[in-house]
Amino acid sequence: MRINVSQQLKEPIGSVRNYEVSEAVDIAGGSCLVQGEVRLTRTNRGILATAKLHTGVEVTCSRCLGLFSCPLSLDIEEEYFPTTDVVSGASLPLPEEPEWFTIDEHHILDLTEAIRQYALLAIPMKLICREDCAGLCPICGHDLNQGPCGCVPQGAGSDQSKLDKLA
Repeated sequence: MRINVSQQLKEPIGSVRNYEVSEAVDIAGGSCLVQGEVRLTRTNRGILATAKLHTGVEVTCSRCLGLFSCPLSLDIEEEYFPTTDVVSGASLPLPEEPEWFTIDEHHILDLTEAIRQYALLAIPMKLICREDCAGLCPICGHDLNQGPCGCVPQGAGSDQSKLDKLA
């Protein structure tokens, strides 16, 4: 998601531009459609990008190992700093902050990396395809969401349960 901000960098501090976006971005190894609204505000140091975006990533359920689409809402707020002066073309010093995004020498602000980072942080730690996911049979590995398997439940007919009865 690349936006040319050369004209906005010439405008006074506080100038605002709004963009509707609908583009594919590579997130977690797959191409995901990202949609929403981006607001770019001129600051005294660069451009502040705020965005409300929606996407979905294809992930694996931690119970049944099935693939499903996990919807994500992203609230992005990042300041981008120019590397080149828009009027003179001279190189500009970058801020001393450890993590920053830049506007390239052609005055292109690229939101792709910020979107990717925010999306990766928004993916839940424990991924479950649905609340009542039954998971896999611990004996044969059958997906219990598709119905019961033919395995005897542990404890009912196992050798250990027979030994437990003798004790």
